[in-house]
Amino acid sequence: MGELGFWNLAQADPARLALVDADGIEVTAGELLAESNRLVHGFRSMGLAKGDTVAMLLPNSIAAVELYLAVMQAGWYLVPINYHLTGPEVGYILKDSEAKAFVAEARYADVALKAAEEANFSADARFAVGGDIPGFRAYADVKAGQPGEMPDDRATGDIMNYTAGTTGSPKGVRRPSSPFDPDTNAELNGLFLMLFGIQPKDDNVHLVVSPLYHTAVLRFASSSLHMGHGVVLMDKWTPEGTLERIERYKVTSSHMVPTQFHRLLALPNDKKNTHDLGSLRYMIHSAAPCPIETKRRMFDWWGPVIYEYYAATEGGGTLVTPEEWLSKPGTVGKPWPISQVRVLDDDNNPVPDGTPGTVWMKMGEYTFEYHKDKAKTEKTWNEGFFTVGDIGYLDADGFLFLMDRKIDMIISGGVNIYPAEIEGTLHQHPKVADAAVFGIPHDDWGEEVRAVVEPAPGNEKGEALALELKQFLSDRLAKYKIPRTIDFIEEMPRDPNGKLYKRKLRDPYWAGKERAI
Repeated sequence: MGELGFWNLAQADPARLALVDADGIEVTAGELLAESNRLVHGFRSMGLAKGDTVAMLLPNSIAAVELYLAVMQAGWYLVPINYHLTGPEVGYILKDSEAKAFVAEARYADVALKAAEEANFSADARFAVGGDIPGFRAYADVKAGQPGEMPDDRATGDIMNYTAGTTGSPKGVRRPSSPFDPDTNAELNGLFLMLFGIQPKDDNVHLVVSPLYHTAVLRFASSSLHMGHGVVLMDKWTPEGTLERIERYKVTSSHMVPTQFHRLLALPNDKKNTHDLGSLRYMIHSAAPCPIETKRRMFDWWGPVIYEYYAATEGGGTLVTPEEWLSKPGTVGKPWPISQVRVLDDDNNPVPDGTPGTVWMKMGEYTFEYHKDKAKTEKTWNEGFFTVGDIGYLDADGFLFLMDRKIDMIISGGVNIYPAEIEGTLHQHPKVADAAVFGIPHDDWGEEVRAVVEPAPGNEKGEALALELKQFLSDRLAKYKIPRTIDFIEEMPRDPNGKLYKRKLRDPYWAGKERAI
């Protein structure tokens, strides 16, 4: 090794364009290297040592990438925080992670200030990017007067993502220190992209369309940097902006979620066909089940460039190529070369092919723990395999098919109902912009099926639309899957990466009651 990894590549070719931020500012590899080195020197001068944690509340930005590169060669942990959280929620993560430095964007000043106060965070270790935050020092202070040269005593750091909190309080996923030096580790991270056939260097350009606080988004962006690819950042995602940037920067790869596919497909044909998308080679998606019809339409539009994988913040996973998916629509693929997958019943016994059960994965000798939560850690592991509670089945050829999260499964009259199937069908109706399906209490059945729909622009919500949607579902799904009630909402509670906060819709119905799942 020695040819790949951001630090090796930046020293060998400092003039190469490495990063384009959301405002179009271009940064060379040499500039990005020097600034990230200054961060290492600056934070060390303030007392940060190996194993310490740096938290960031930042949009997709140059500063976020600099922090990642600093952490990964200084032996620290980086905690990227969802900037849609409230001050107390961010404060909880600051305290729980035991962060020693906190870097926040000025546009989130109110949240950052409340969080710092909630966590009783040292004023000397708070830093503001892009403007002033009362009680915070300027981010530039960390780098002021520091050398741009590579630091001594380098050590591999890691990312400690916090689980999204869709099912309760977030928990930090903390991995043991890497046995490899930063450069070797960077090369290994970059080679992750080769699972999808993506090669190093060449003319590859990766477009970041979702927030870097998401595990997969940061993983694909950083792996692209370590492979010598250009990285283009979007701050606020729009379908039109995505198509424009693909054409302008000759984008070859990106990482999306099904919600973004749905919104791209909803564009008028004149907008869809305005831009040249011929540079695309690897459009990778994950994070949620993708309706089969939605993915077919994306193939019809973009061609056989759509890859899917299954993984989580905790690890992974499986992969399916375009050709494999077209032969087995709906699959999320077979295990990675370093991974194993098995499906077990509630007594942890293997189930026959085609039978739904809980999906368990093993990724080599990889391990993790939930920070400060031994009980949850132990519950997650079984004989070297871990689960995040997803339900699925393996077919006779070893391909995995996902059905839903166990926490989201509805048990009505003793029958298991998977909301993802109903949501995927609703998404095919032209008057539906977004949909969520969940179970609410029922005295006789245990649970009944309820849907919440965000109508597409120009469509009136009300009983007429509800009846139309129920008929649409009745023509495609069994009667017991049809929602008894369809409510309407102005905007679905999703984060920018498409993850649905279903608990915000479901939990009010279960106040004071206990679900069987």
